[in-house]
Amino acid sequence: HLFVVRSRARDRHADALARAGIETVIHYPIAPHEQQAYAELGKCRLEMAEAIHREALSLPIGPHMGEAQVRSVVEAVNAL
Repeated sequence: HLFVVRSRARDRHADALARAGIETVIHYPIAPHEQQAYAELGKCRLEMAEAIHREALSLPIGPHMGEAQVRSVVEAVNAL
């Protein structure tokens, strides 16, 4: 139900896609080990998890999208 891509330039790419009329979402902006629910575990560094959460960006996907909408997303992503 999600089409998640990773980009080291996530914010720049999200801005560029927004200018092209493509909505993106950051579904999981906080790594699980950094969430309040796990505070009792103390501070730890999980570099791969942290990188994923800095880079993850969800693109539009779903049966509601027509072929023209899909094509516009593909073209906008390819233009990055």
